[in-house]
Amino acid sequence: VPAGVRQALWLTKSKLVQGLPARVLSIAQEPANMLEDQEERVQRAIARARFWETTEVAPSRESYCPVLFEDLLHLCRIMTMKHPSLAKRMLARNYRIAATWERESYLLQVRGLNGILLNSMTPIPPVGSRDEVAATEEHTLETFYPILPTIDLQEVIVYKELNDTGFRDGYPYSHPHTLYFLESANVISNRFRPEQLRAKMMMFAFGNALAKAKMLYGSDPKVLEQPVVVQSIGTDGEVFQFMVFQLNTTDLVSSDGIKNLVWIDSDQPLYEKAQCVPEIKKRVVTKPAGIYGFQPDTFRKFLALYLHGTV
Repeated sequence: VPAGVRQALWLTKSKLVQGLPARVLSIAQEPANMLEDQEERVQRAIARARFWETTEVAPSRESYCPVLFEDLLHLCRIMTMKHPSLAKRMLARNYRIAATWERESYLLQVRGLNGILLNSMTPIPPVGSRDEVAATEEHTLETFYPILPTIDLQEVIVYKELNDTGFRDGYPYSHPHTLYFLESANVISNRFRPEQLRAKMMMFAFGNALAKAKMLYGSDPKVLEQPVVVQSIGTDGEVFQFMVFQLNTTDLVSSDGIKNLVWIDSDQPLYEKAQCVPEIKKRVVTKPAGIYGFQPDTFRKFLALYLHGTV
């Protein structure tokens, strides 16, 4: 596991499980959970995002990444006809989160704008079974000795220990469901690399879960009777990162005892290439314009995470 996620695992006292939980994968494979002409519709969405401006000039990542995301989300919403309870959702943009916790001798805080959040009226039920949660007690967290585990974190003076879900009391869609992160900067150096993106997704999924848990169960550190699950999806408009985070404990100071759980499915391409202009060699079209290497499974996972907790 490269440094970004390794560091995030230590900071959030979490155990990593590779791949998505079985529950989510079974939703993805279930034919009843698929749209009519699903593959065709997804390919149309990709084509619209990648080719809609003109054929001469390909749209930049800054425009195609959000366009594709909105179209995929729109396809997910069509499932509301089959599952009316999906209507009990709300998408929040530009909201701020704050969560504070102690880890060994450090006081840590996650705060700020954090992507687009899908909220729900009902929480996602726990994904890891009680046995799986109990087994995390045996798991040893990786240390970074002699490097400080807080390397690269910005040091600030915390005047107020904030824990804030970003929503007022009484907000009906009060449960965080899925966070979406769009890495759409055109210049590669301004984009988070996939590994950094996964670490950011994890820190904010954890932050949202922790703020929610403290609101529900108070701020005393403890193992939660009902774990809090928050999902996260990140994309640059081509490749997707999927994550499910389960907060099992708010007792984060020591590295002993029950750990939190995180499932990560990394680097899943939705398609390999969008050929905006046909490739021509010696006046012969060797590669016509179009979408190449379409991977229908990636959208199935995107949709499964949307449906998770409802179906």
